[in-house]
Order: sequence, then structure tokens, then C-alpha cells
Amino acid sequence: MTAPSPAADRTGGSDERDGRDGLHRLPPPRPAYDAHTWKEIVYLLLNLPVTLFGFIYAVTMLSVGGALTLTVIGLPLLALSLLGARQLGKLERTRARKLLGVLVEEPTPLPLARSGGPVQRLWMALKDPVGWRTLLYDAIRLPWGIFTFCTVLTSLFVLWPVLPYLTRAMANVDRAMVRGLLSPSDELERRIAELESDRGIVVDTAAADLRRIERDLHDGAQARLVNLAMGLGLAKEKLLEDPDTAAAMVEEAHGEVKLALQELRDLARGIHPAVLTDRGLDAALSSVSSRCTVPVKVTVDLPARPAAAIEGIAYFTVSELLQNISKHSQARTASVDVWRADDRLLIQVRDDGRGGARLDDGSGMRGLAERLGAVDGLFVVDSPDGGPTVVTAELPWRDRQD
Repeated sequence: MTAPSPAADRTGGSDERDGRDGLHRLPPPRPAYDAHTWKEIVYLLLNLPVTLFGFIYAVTMLSVGGALTLTVIGLPLLALSLLGARQLGKLERTRARKLLGVLVEEPTPLPLARSGGPVQRLWMALKDPVGWRTLLYDAIRLPWGIFTFCTVLTSLFVLWPVLPYLTRAMANVDRAMVRGLLSPSDELERRIAELESDRGIVVDTAAADLRRIERDLHDGAQARLVNLAMGLGLAKEKLLEDPDTAAAMVEEAHGEVKLALQELRDLARGIHPAVLTDRGLDAALSSVSSRCTVPVKVTVDLPARPAAAIEGIAYFTVSELLQNISKHSQARTASVDVWRADDRLLIQVRDDGRGGARLDDGSGMRGLAERLGAVDGLFVVDSPDGGPTVVTAELPWRDRQD
């Protein structure tokens, strides 16, 4: 199952936005010059000084840096030239955005501060594809900058009736160059952004789980064990002078031990249940569904057990969804279906309750969606008011390594 996700045009298939229908194209060129035409004329006239500076920068840095690569300063100089090229690319994207309406997103900054020592930083700068593509852009545009400058300047006096059409054609070539060489790699940039976000979610989730375990230990089993130690100490003092009272205190301590053991079992089940490790998802989900206040039908159809991490995420996803059903749904029946489709593990939880579940209503749905997203999963909630509620989760299938 895949969730439709409308993709926005990030690099500017259209050049301007409007609040009415979202996108519209530039008006067609016409002999009566409008604001768009004048902006394009200014852009093309600026091509000569801008491309001249970029060409000199690219050729000088590449030749000097390349010639000095056999010395100790060659590679650092080349790395600095690539970092400088990034700034030139940023200026060109700004110029194209202001004058041509080209919506090109900025590439992700190099994480030099987090990349370790000087050698790692140097290597990261040297292999930066954004810097290399910007140097290529600057190196090849000088002839085009001379041509556009001369053509526009001459046409302002000789061919002014057709200049808007010439301007639009040449500006479209510039738009294509900017999008082709100065735009980030959409897929790569998207993936980097996703991984950075997912890493933060995983760290936050792990920290929250550690705080929960620490709180449960401190407030539950630890407090009971402290009371047990105090009770046994008092029983020891009264053992000779008042055996009956000491026996009663030992009996009370025995009850405290049982409660502490039960709390530790519940805590261990919340970390990773033993039944999941020993018998897999089918038995584990049957166990957790038996504690739900609503009758639950569990169907697990898997040819083999998935990787332990995926199995654990699937278990805790169903467990939290069943808790939501118990607390909020007012349902009479529920069902859990788990199966494999190609390289995905699919989970579907249904109930016939009152519906109205949302990802942002504070019921824990949003946290589940973030946890699944951190492992390239998918979480979809279909819960109209009045019910029924159908929650579908997808996880990547990875074979278990025994």
C-alpha cells in the first residue's frame, strides 16, 4: 500500500505563485514592455560582468589549485575555491529568483562543523558536487554572457519591436542553465533532509523511552524494594522479642516482593516482551490483544519472521493502537491483520468505534507516525466521525539474521 503524496514543483516548473490557484506562468511576451520583460533585459545585460567574473574565478582557482596539488597548499586551496563557488552559486540563484522568477531551492550546507578533523573536512569540501557544478556553470557561461549582452544591447536600438521575444527566448535558456546546474539534486537533497529528520526522531524517541523506564523503576519497583528492605529490617529487630509481629511483617514483605516482581515483568514487557523474542509476532499480538477491553481478532500471515527491529516496531505499533481502542474508541469489536506484500510488512488495525481519530489529536498517533517514518515506514489513519477507524502501517521488510 502506498499513500498518495502530492509533490510540489521545487525547482520551478512555473515561475511565480499566486494565492488563487497556486501557480501561474509568466505572461506571454509582447512588444509593449512589461515588468517581466524589463527584469529579463536587466538579467541578460548583467550576464556579461557576472559571467566574466565567474569565468575568471573558475579558471584561476582550478588552474592554480590544480598546479599546486603536488604541494601542501594545493588541495586546501582547491577546497576553498569550491566553498567560494558555493557562494557564487548562491548569488546566481538569488539573481535568477529576483529577475527571472526561477524558484530553485538552496542546497544543504556542508556539515563541516560535525565532520571531525581537518582531513575529513578537507575531503568533504573536495568531493562537494554543488561546488563542482557551480564551477562548471561559471566556466562555460562566458560566451553565452557575451552573446546575450551584445544581442540585448544592440536590439534595444535596432530590434526593439521584437526584443521581448528575443529576451524571453534567451532568458529561458538561462532558466534552464540555472535549474540544470545550480539546483540541488532533488532526490539526494530530499533523502538527506529525511535522514537528518529521522535521526532526530530516533534520538528523541530513545531519550523518551529511557526517561520512561527510569521513571517506572524509580516510582514502582525501586520504591517497593526500599519499603521491603525497611520492613525486613524492622522484622529482624522484632524477631526475638515479638515473633508474631515479625512473622506478620515478613508476610507483608513477601507480598511486596510479589508486587515488585510483577512490576518488573510489566516493565520488561514494555521494553521487549519475552513472548515476542521466543514465539514471534503471532503469539505476541495474541497476548497483547487479550489485555484489550474490546474483543480483538488477530490474523498474522507471514512466511517467515522479519528482522528483530522491524518485529519490535510492529509489535509496539499494534500495542499502542489497541490501547487507544481500549481508552478512546468505544468500540464493540476490533481486528488486527498482519501480512507481507513484496518487500513491505503491512499492518491494519480496525475497530467499529466512534471514529474521529487524527494524527494531531494527542492520542499518540503522531508519535507512531514519526517512529514509523524514521525507519522508512508509512502510517495512514482513516477515521471519519462515527467510525469505523482503519489504521494502516507499513514497514520495510528485512529478513531475520539468526
